[in-house]
Formats: sequence, structure tokens, C-alpha cells
Amino acid sequence: MNNTVILAAALAVLLAACGSTPEPSATTSGGPAATSKSSPATGGKRAGGGYYKDDGPADDIPANLDQVPDAVPRWEPLHKPALRPYEVFGTRYVPHTSVRPYKAQGIASWYGKKFHGQKTSIGVPYDMFAMTAAHPTLALPSYARVTRLDTGRSVVVRVIDRGPFHAGRVIDLSYTAAYKLGLIQGGSGMVEVEAIIPDAGQTATYAQVAPPPVPQAAAPAPQVENRLPAGVYLQLGAFANADNADNLKRHLERELDWLNERMHIVRNLPLHRVQLGPYADRQAAEAVAARIQQALGFKPAVVNRP
Repeated sequence: MNNTVILAAALAVLLAACGSTPEPSATTSGGPAATSKSSPATGGKRAGGGYYKDDGPADDIPANLDQVPDAVPRWEPLHKPALRPYEVFGTRYVPHTSVRPYKAQGIASWYGKKFHGQKTSIGVPYDMFAMTAAHPTLALPSYARVTRLDTGRSVVVRVIDRGPFHAGRVIDLSYTAAYKLGLIQGGSGMVEVEAIIPDAGQTATYAQVAPPPVPQAAAPAPQVENRLPAGVYLQLGAFANADNADNLKRHLERELDWLNERMHIVRNLPLHRVQLGPYADRQAAEAVAARIQQALGFKPAVVNRP
């Protein structure tokens, strides 16, 4: 992801939920241990961040990224909160509620140190050196083959996050996945994304065939407000689940770090809305909305709260 700003993921951003889904085995997500400050991934130089502002590789990059194995597809429980419909910048997304055939072409980008260690949409920390990815609608977690169209090179990733929420982009790759596809220096590239079904003969969802997840420590609860002061706000997203709203909020706070106004999660059942403000007037809100559109390719709506 180059030097401009993104998600869905967000984040994300692409997007988001606190979860208890266990990490896969080392063959799926384990990154290499050896590190080197002058990494082959950057040709001895530290490249700028994928397509996200001020992002990039870590200070210490493993020296053997090309030896990191692809994710190994397997049946595992779906994370239910990440399967609910949601809205980001006025666009409604309806996630897949089971693993099923999917194929699409578009731009792939990557996200690095700015998001390393942050909670993903299934609740596990993002590891930029694992073979993972973010997608707006694929079931979470699931697996996909990503093929670079101009070279034919492909990788298999575990999809654990929501995003990207940037016009024209179909998938956000981890640093290692992007490196193996040769996308680090350019920041993005045209790819084909195809969902992988571990056993095409089975029609059950992951939750019906996988063992129960191992309990994990609970993440801090999102800060949700019941009411905001009257005024003019920008509507960034709307989610049925507060954790999903919180994931987008944190993603955008990192990406839009030039903002002066606070982001809020306000409860307006059945939805949790992510809003930015208040602004002195509609003109001031419109000016910020235009700047967000220039950065992300989407323009948030202006709303008046009585």
C-alpha cells in the first residue's frame, strides 16, 4: 500500500470483531525468527509503506521471508461477529456466511508495521510476517489463493481481517505475502483472488466440522456512547456489532492521523455508528469529508445530530 492513505479494513478495513478463534499452526501463520536490519525484502533499504500513510516494513525484518510457507487450508470455526453485514463510507458489505466459491480480480496492497500487533477482525493480533490477508466479504477465517496477473506467481493466505476500504482494491496482504508476490517496492499490483475450499465434497460450514476454539483472554470492551452532543458529524461506518465498529475506528485513527476531531462509537440500536466530530458547521465537515475522499477514495456522509 503506497504513500497515500488506505481500509475495512480495515482495516481492517478493512473490519472487525473481537474473537476467540485460535491461531493456526506454525505452518499457517508462523513467521521466521531470524532477523536482519538489511533485509532482502527491501534490497538493503527500508522501503516506504504499502498503500498506507507512514506504513512500511519493521526495523528488523526476517532474512528468510521467501522460505515462509504458504498458509495451509483447513476447516476451522467461522467467527460469527465478522459475518454480519456492515457499512463503511456509505457502501454496504454483506460477508459470506460460509466458505463457497469466489473469484475476483483487482488491486492488491499490503499493510505493515503500523498495524503489526493490532487486533484483527477475528480478534487475533495481526502478524505482518505471517501469510495472512484482509478481504471485505470472504468468510472469516478462510483461505484464498492470490495470483499476480503479470507474473503468474501465487501464494495461499489465511483471511482473518476486513478491508481494504479503498476504491479499486480487492485484498490487503500481509508484508510477507506481498513480498513473496514481489509487490513490496511497488506497493500494489493487479491480482486474482480465489477462495479455497479445503474439501470441495463437504457443504457444512466451518463451525459444524471444526473442534471448539481454545478460549483466549478477553479484549478490552469498545468505548460506546449512548448519545453525542448536538452538532454536525461525519458518518464513517455502521455495524451491528460494537467490536466491528471499534476495529474500523482504530484502523481509521491510524490512517487518518491528521484529524483533529474525535471518532465516536455511538449506540443507535440495532446499529453502532462510527462518527467523526462535531464540526462547527456543515462547511467545515464537508471540507474534511473531501480530504478523506482524496485519501481513501470514499466520501463520508455529513449528518446532523439534534
